[in-house]
Amino acid sequence: MTATVIDGKAFAAKVRGMVGEHVATLKADHGITPGLAVVLVGEDPASQVYVKSKGKMTVEVGMKSVEHRMDADVSEADLLAMIDTLNNDPTIHGILVQLPLPDHLNSDLVINSIDPAKDVDGFHISNVGLLGTGQKAMVPCTPLGSLMMLRDHHGSLSGMNAVVIGRSNIVGKPMAQLLLGDSCTVTIAHSRTKDLAAVVRQADIVVAAVGRAEMVPGDWIKPGATVIDVGINRLDAPEKGEGKTKLVGDVDYASCAAVAGAITPVPGGVGPMTIACLLANTLTACCRANDLAEPTGLTA
Repeated sequence: MTATVIDGKAFAAKVRGMVGEHVATLKADHGITPGLAVVLVGEDPASQVYVKSKGKMTVEVGMKSVEHRMDADVSEADLLAMIDTLNNDPTIHGILVQLPLPDHLNSDLVINSIDPAKDVDGFHISNVGLLGTGQKAMVPCTPLGSLMMLRDHHGSLSGMNAVVIGRSNIVGKPMAQLLLGDSCTVTIAHSRTKDLAAVVRQADIVVAAVGRAEMVPGDWIKPGATVIDVGINRLDAPEKGEGKTKLVGDVDYASCAAVAGAITPVPGGVGPMTIACLLANTLTACCRANDLAEPTGLTA
């Protein structure tokens, strides 16, 4: 068996296209432009690249993009004051504080200072609680993107056995909640799960989000299962030349693709969906703020 490759890059482009169409309609029919504000603290190179990409794609779908760059030694009070200003700005519908933050800043305090209705990352404790109790919430982007791809591939997920490997607040736990919401039977596994291989072999859907390079081999995968690889790990790649590296996921792609029914690659799988879902969440937040119908196919 050779797995169907779930092309996250192509699917993300489709999602961005849908967002752009909804934004154009909002502008034409209601005179409203969704606005996304990104706050970047410090000079972390990876964060700078990511923020630049977010800004570019925000503009491409017709949204207002605002960036606030703050020094690495910014005081917590000044950062919270910036967030408060954005909370009270009616032209801003989504607020994202780029993580990680410098060590002197309390990330939980900062994230929970964002208006939950504008928390397009879905990290605010109120949104975590709403998602966990099956209510309307802002949903973390990476799990939302993974769910969209699963729905697109399978249609209904009802009754399927799903194993989520990883228990982080950003991916593992919300992913499990979303799968439960789609009537899967869900197991949250992790590095300390007894006989992890046997647990994973029972799964129709495997979501690998444990943060260990190529941890999941093909002989853990049930024949025909769908594998969503959330991991992004950088390994040395001497075959490419001295000092070169490569990106790999949490599953061993070659061996898993030989057994699975469908699989996401790394790169080009879940990664592109994260920014696409950030834009979708901003659109959703804008619609909710203006008591307008939410876009179909872009929410959990």
